[in-house]
Amino acid sequence: MRRLGAIIAGGKASRFGGDKPAALLNGRTLIDHVAGGLRGQTHHMIICGRHSANVESVADHPSPDLGPLGGLNAALLYACEHGFDAVVTAGCDVLPVPQMPETTDTDAAMFLDGHYLFGIWPASLARSLDRHLSSQSDYSMRRWIAVTGAQSFSANMRHHNLNTKADLAQYAATLQAGSA
Repeated sequence: MRRLGAIIAGGKASRFGGDKPAALLNGRTLIDHVAGGLRGQTHHMIICGRHSANVESVADHPSPDLGPLGGLNAALLYACEHGFDAVVTAGCDVLPVPQMPETTDTDAAMFLDGHYLFGIWPASLARSLDRHLSSQSDYSMRRWIAVTGAQSFSANMRHHNLNTKADLAQYAATLQAGSA
């Protein structure tokens, strides 16, 4: 199964108070940490919702400001156009990136329990998500998970959602102490 890695990075980072994906953690940007975690699990990688000099970038679809679903939709459409079977997603602000389940079922949507931006989404969902975004105003990932019947999976690790600079500082301290 050919898997496309997609980092969802189109948010405004209003709670963070700056350019969250470019924030540094141990000398590397958050987006680089996430990209490193997806490498080896995917055949190609894109960043959705923002420009990157290091990784191919695609605009959220059909427009910005739709939350994570705009990025996921762009990634699914890209996957269809480029011959990928599934999209493996990760938000730009949750670390560490888990090992995603290997699956041969090209119709099974999955997400990490408690962290729905980590997911595996069949490329066949592209047109369905496109219709979903144009037919109603509920742009939440939770609603999309319900619509698709996506199943949760677990990872045996603690994940850190880095929504604020204080969250980032606390995570950096945890890493330095060796207890992440």
